[in-house]
Amino acid sequence: MSGTRVLVAGASIAGPALAHWLHRRGAEVTVVERAPELRPGGQAVDARGVTKEVIRRMGLDPAVRAVRTETAGAHVVDADGAVLETYRADDDGGDGYISEIEILRGDLSRVLYDDTRDGVEYVFGDRITELAQDADGVDVTFAGGGRRRFDLVVGADGLHSSLRAHVFGPHERFVRHLGHVLAFYSVPNEFGLDRWLLEYQEPASGRSALLRPIQDATRGMAMFSFPAGEFDVDHRDVEAQKRLLRERAADLGWLAPRLLEHLDDTPDFYLDQVAQVVLDRWSSGRVGLLGDAVFSSSPLSGQGTGLALVGAYVLAGELAAAGWDPEAGFAAYEARMRPFVEANQEIGRLNARSRDVPGPGIEPGPAPEEWDMELIERALNGLELPDYAEVPDSGPRSPIPS
Repeated sequence: MSGTRVLVAGASIAGPALAHWLHRRGAEVTVVERAPELRPGGQAVDARGVTKEVIRRMGLDPAVRAVRTETAGAHVVDADGAVLETYRADDDGGDGYISEIEILRGDLSRVLYDDTRDGVEYVFGDRITELAQDADGVDVTFAGGGRRRFDLVVGADGLHSSLRAHVFGPHERFVRHLGHVLAFYSVPNEFGLDRWLLEYQEPASGRSALLRPIQDATRGMAMFSFPAGEFDVDHRDVEAQKRLLRERAADLGWLAPRLLEHLDDTPDFYLDQVAQVVLDRWSSGRVGLLGDAVFSSSPLSGQGTGLALVGAYVLAGELAAAGWDPEAGFAAYEARMRPFVEANQEIGRLNARSRDVPGPGIEPGPAPEEWDMELIERALNGLELPDYAEVPDSGPRSPIPS
């Protein structure tokens, strides 16, 4: 056992996934999360390509598959509900528009937490307020008043990462808005949903509304997307976000008016800009970044969760292989991951451009069926997973019963 003490900020997906691998490599791991508990629900996330192999190596394939949404496919419909296009979950070997392994973000977070909670310290309802590093470690001050010292600190706290702001600079330097806004929230299943996702697109405005099934058959998930050249709504001001959605979707057809009626009683509303994060360097001394905090590819890539899970595997492996030397470990992690990240970010940008509304100086990008197949393959399988046979590995825990 290395006894290396690692603090991870963020307990959604990237943080617990990293905790899994760090613990297996012999580190003593603490995860701090500003929310008082795990956040349930959230959008559906996917595991495609090499990500499925990472899940298998974690020993979590049965647990993840047990809580899949089990969506059969997707119908693109017109304003009257007539089907225009159909995509199936088994298209492209399960790596298509609707992936074989699709799971609500909150459900995947729960699987990862349940897998790690016995060997990892979780601190909910707290956050990092100050940190100071020297040659031997990092002194961390928490909002709750605690002060502790760690060997390494990793920020896995999402697009609006406060740790990134502490160490690397303000949010505006690194977040690239892609010109769209995405909102989603659960609604009662009063629409007869039965394993098929429904999507309505209004090409003239670039807006869309989507309704999808989830494991709980009494509920569904509504999603709206609309173009927005600028975005200045606070990501914590839920009422302002709801007003924005109502304004932008007020005259959208299909089922949109009925979906908007549930805005005030939904328990899990979320709205944010569609954005990517780009940094010249992913670490500074003994502090590194993981997941959306450092390489968000945006929801339009369909690969944000995959990047988080693959990145967690590589980061823990490279740190352990480097003997927990931060400079060597963080550099090797970035070198392995950056081409994979860049391919997925390009997919996200292409998807955003394909949704742009034609106008002066705006030429929408190619439709998905016209994208470079070599780029798609690099985004799904463009990273060869090392086996890290030279570093300690305590092995996965027994699979969580379904």
